[in-house]
Amino acid sequence: MHIIINILIVAATFFFMEGVAWFTHKYIMHGFLWSWHRSHHKVHDHALEMNDLFAVVFSIPSILTIYFGYHNYADLWWLLYIGIGILCYGIFYFIFHDIIVHRRIKIPFKAKSQYMKRIMKAHYVHHEKHTKEDAEAFGFLYAPKKYQK
Repeated sequence: MHIIINILIVAATFFFMEGVAWFTHKYIMHGFLWSWHRSHHKVHDHALEMNDLFAVVFSIPSILTIYFGYHNYADLWWLLYIGIGILCYGIFYFIFHDIIVHRRIKIPFKAKSQYMKRIMKAHYVHHEKHTKEDAEAFGFLYAPKKYQK
């Protein structure tokens, strides 16, 4: 039973992170930290962007929750599984966003499923705007059906 609870905590955290990512993308990246995120909306030929600092910042909650959950401080074992859920979301985000959509690592990939086509289309629509205003489609692993091709 304990393993099922752990898996549920990881899964719930993973899905919750999509909401956190949407909120952060819309109100922080396209808000007061546009100065970091702007680099991601510009065409460039260098490997790193100022926007990559977000990956460092967003890894901190995962690192801390895994650390404190692993060391079981004050019986906070469940933090370990929240940290793992955040880590899993980060891995999926990196694979989808950096590798599949933006091709920062070159792999042969062609979207075949309607789901992948829809989330990729939503992200491309998001990048049609090069300013912080008037952007849409702030999610990463979910996109409404209106982005169906």
